[in-house]
Amino acid sequence: MNDRIISSESVTEGHPDKVCDYIADAILDAALEKDAGSRIACEVCCATGLAVVLGEFDTATDFIDVQKIARSTIAEVGYTDPALGFDAHTCAVLNCINGQSPDIAQGVVKSLEARTMRSKDKFDAVGAGDQGMMYGYACSETDSLMPMPITLAHSLTRRLAEARKSGELGFLRPDGKAMVSLAYENGVPVGVKTVVVSAQHSPEADRKMLEEGIVECVVKKVVPAKLLAGAEILVNPTGRFVVGGPAGDTGVTGRKIIVDTYGGAIPHGGGAFSGKDASKVDRSASYYARYVCKNLVAAGVCDRVMLQVGYAIGKARPVSLFVDTYGTGDDAKVLGIVNKVFDFRPAAIIDRLGLDKPIFKLTTNYGHFGKKELPWEKLDAVERIRAAV
Repeated sequence: MNDRIISSESVTEGHPDKVCDYIADAILDAALEKDAGSRIACEVCCATGLAVVLGEFDTATDFIDVQKIARSTIAEVGYTDPALGFDAHTCAVLNCINGQSPDIAQGVVKSLEARTMRSKDKFDAVGAGDQGMMYGYACSETDSLMPMPITLAHSLTRRLAEARKSGELGFLRPDGKAMVSLAYENGVPVGVKTVVVSAQHSPEADRKMLEEGIVECVVKKVVPAKLLAGAEILVNPTGRFVVGGPAGDTGVTGRKIIVDTYGGAIPHGGGAFSGKDASKVDRSASYYARYVCKNLVAAGVCDRVMLQVGYAIGKARPVSLFVDTYGTGDDAKVLGIVNKVFDFRPAAIIDRLGLDKPIFKLTTNYGHFGKKELPWEKLDAVERIRAAV
């Protein structure tokens, strides 16, 4: 298992699913900006000339201008030309928002512990917004303590977007994706086997222009030469990618959960992130699990670690915690440190990471992990971990 090839993909902000994620997170931020206690579950669907906003909202905010937010977000992505089949100024925006189910709300507002155990602990007050299991991960392969395949894939799609926006590759359009297949020997990355880049382009762009431009201005500027040597590079393998974005493929919120996390390096619990406030542990507990894992690796107690946490809806305290250090640490010892240092109750997570603030548009594109500006990427628990060893 230490000699293998792992593939991970990323998509640009113009990918139809990411357009939906971005709108959903923009609406969430708008609600949190006016009411930090907002309970939002926003879903978006996009197709040719159409964006539909759905979900369940419970907020003290008098008015969220869904039309304005959706259009400005679509324009920010780059869909401002009717010729693309999806245009911020002319597409229809349908608002289909409902209130949050009272059956769910009662367990979030007053947890099982608060109702049955009469707990007075403020972090026992809020129950998990759903059942499920969430995963966190960190490893020493990269400076960000993220797996290298997904790190390289995100760097490629970021570079695609930069080359489009700057005009360096003027034939590019907003939609695009990339995949990196990386070979490991004895658990260490040794070289890229394949790079795949599929980029939406203008009709007049010919094959030579596409391949030369993307290889020279994107791939070679992102992937280190020592890793790229001998790699197969595939640019738009179908031969043509003019019709793209929501006009080429329907977009839906929450379909890029592997892109959003660790690129398939570890299991995934199945819950998506975008459009959900932090009472939804699909999102908040995944962020916290990453925070825990990153600090464990940075503290030197292991070189690689996966953490799984399980929740019951309406219950504040997790029903399970599991760690796997893949032989790089003492699992039982690490689990003991986790239980001693970290608090996985939703209210404690929100308090620790500041998840009642409008920060979620920052997360939507190019992965929810590995960005140093996000609070769950901070290494402020390292000394507490070392003290607990």
